Amino acid sequence: MNIVVGITGGIAAYKAAGIIRLFVKAGHDVHVVVTDAALRFIGRPTLEALSRNPVASDLYDNVAQVRHVAIGQAADLIVIAPATANTIAKLAAGIADDLLGNTVLASKAPIVVAPAMHTEMWQNPATAANIATLRARGVHVVGPTVGQLTGTDSGAGRMEEPETIAEAALAVAASHADSAPNRRDLVGKRILITAGGTREPLDPVRFIGNRSSGKQGMALAAAAAARGAQVTLIAAHVEVDPPAGIRVVTVGTTGELHDAVVAESLSSDIVVMAAAVADYRPAAVRDAKIKKVDTGEHLVLDLVQNPDILAGLSATKRADQTIVGFAAETEPDAARLYELGREKLRRKGCDYLVLNSVGWSTGFASEANTIVVLNSAGDIVIEASGSKLSVADRILDAVTSTGSSGADSSGTE
Repeated sequence: MNIVVGITGGIAAYKAAGIIRLFVKAGHDVHVVVTDAALRFIGRPTLEALSRNPVASDLYDNVAQVRHVAIGQAADLIVIAPATANTIAKLAAGIADDLLGNTVLASKAPIVVAPAMHTEMWQNPATAANIATLRARGVHVVGPTVGQLTGTDSGAGRMEEPETIAEAALAVAASHADSAPNRRDLVGKRILITAGGTREPLDPVRFIGNRSSGKQGMALAAAAAARGAQVTLIAAHVEVDPPAGIRVVTVGTTGELHDAVVAESLSSDIVVMAAAVADYRPAAVRDAKIKKVDTGEHLVLDLVQNPDILAGLSATKRADQTIVGFAAETEPDAARLYELGREKLRRKGCDYLVLNSVGWSTGFASEANTIVVLNSAGDIVIEASGSKLSVADRILDAVTSTGSSGADSSGTE
């Protein structure tokens, strides 16, 4: 695969060397395009030695070969790491005043950007709007993460590690190849997808919730829409913008999610319950903020169970309807994980169950995911890991295929 690695002018540019090395080691042909500012942070000889190709930086080099267009046209994948706030703004505006900007505009390849900047810049409304614009155009954003920044600063804005970026980028390329425009196997299907995490209020200030960002549900919605489905997304406190062209219903609590799912599922062929649902809610919600001076050393909460939305859907589904549940588990042992999944299948009665491995640093809010899909008999249908978009396509493959029983261990991406 022909991979273009774009490097822009941030201190994280040194990490790009690791990304290049990983791509080359995997057997790909890597071409590096740098901005002038990037060369202030990392040297051309290093990049040429690692990529085994000349480094391109000047918009006016090899004009006779139309190099400012040719690089982008030949690319199968473009990865920009680090992507500074300035570069992200230029990409969002379609500015092509350097070789990297021209390369991006001249390419139809999937684009992956790995932002890197100070926290204030990452959280600035302008940057947030630019990221939303890029995502709406299909650009895949990996990170940033939280950690040590330049100098003594620490916070959100640290570029993801090379291994994470390379893995996510290769998964995006694989997914792009699999979900090309001629793959429209969900045309005519109405798919309902839930995403995010419900929150149960304790008082006007506090709530009981979970760490779900909604990224996997959003990826499922994007993948289903790309394959021709009519998608309705029920979103609960998601941290990313919904894909363009998707009908969105916004909810907050589990009760609101329950009501929306019951109403929307009536006209749906497939229901995918990817949202993380709060199992319990406070028996009573306080009208005013709970204060320490009133509660003393201990605060005791009286919680009651929320309705089991997945079990209810499965019990009342139509014969021609497919219900897909999710189970977020922290169990590290694979055999025990599968058994937990099979136990949940028996309780819920759904057609498929997606086992989603989560932990302190995996699953929630990350760009990658690892899943196992079980069918109603408890058999492993698909195992997959990679970017959440590639995992979403594999889940849809499992749900829409016929006669999917038994294991497919070759599906890891």
